[in-house]
Amino acid sequence: MDNHNKLTYNNVFLAALLLLIGINVFGSVTDNSLLMKTTMPLFIPVFLIFYFVKYNSLKIVFISFLLFSFLGDTSSMFFSEDSIIQTSSILYLLSYLYLIIIVAPNFKIIELNKLIGAYLLVVFVITLYFLYVIYSIMQTVVANDTEVLLFGIKSLSLIVLAFISFGVYLNTQTKQSVLFLTAVIFFGLSVIMNYINLYYLYDWSFVLLQRVLYAIGIYVLFKFIMEVHIIKKTEPIKLNESYSSDNILA
Repeated sequence: MDNHNKLTYNNVFLAALLLLIGINVFGSVTDNSLLMKTTMPLFIPVFLIFYFVKYNSLKIVFISFLLFSFLGDTSSMFFSEDSIIQTSSILYLLSYLYLIIIVAPNFKIIELNKLIGAYLLVVFVITLYFLYVIYSIMQTVVANDTEVLLFGIKSLSLIVLAFISFGVYLNTQTKQSVLFLTAVIFFGLSVIMNYINLYYLYDWSFVLLQRVLYAIGIYVLFKFIMEVHIIKKTEPIKLNESYSSDNILA
């Protein structure tokens, strides 16, 4: 019975993701600007509603991530065209910082294999080099220095997040680390598509793809939190085997 309920709940949660994707596909195909503008802020509330159907608690750090992500999703509804990019960049940057806070305690450099550590360092340095090249190009393309600076800081925070998540995965290779890394990858791909739309070529299909990637990232991150709940629920109770002499003699 429990397995059946679990399977049903997972299917319902997946259905929420497919529903959101379907609404965005419909809005893109019909070129409904109002629908496209109002569906993005629905992602987090919809997943939260389905999450609380079964689970009744969330950590403050994850709530903070959801809050800033939600504000980033809704920024286009409250700010003018000139400040949307800067405002959303700041809000998403804060959300990525909270994700770093979530995963950082599991990133233990001392326990890393030397070969894995060297591999991570090489990948990190190469990624930073590419970021530097793109940042230099952005300085010549975008006139707003603040926007370029936010682009660099936001991209750097995402790189650090991906670096730490990848390191945790290589060191632990647990289902939790796989889910978290997968969510970060989808967030990264979503940000890349957003950059393409903003600074290279705007196309409705790219906008749709960016939203689908973002929705999948949120979905997988909720699955990560659910996995944390499952592990805590199934952990055996550890008995305290140390006793004082007074208790033993009593």
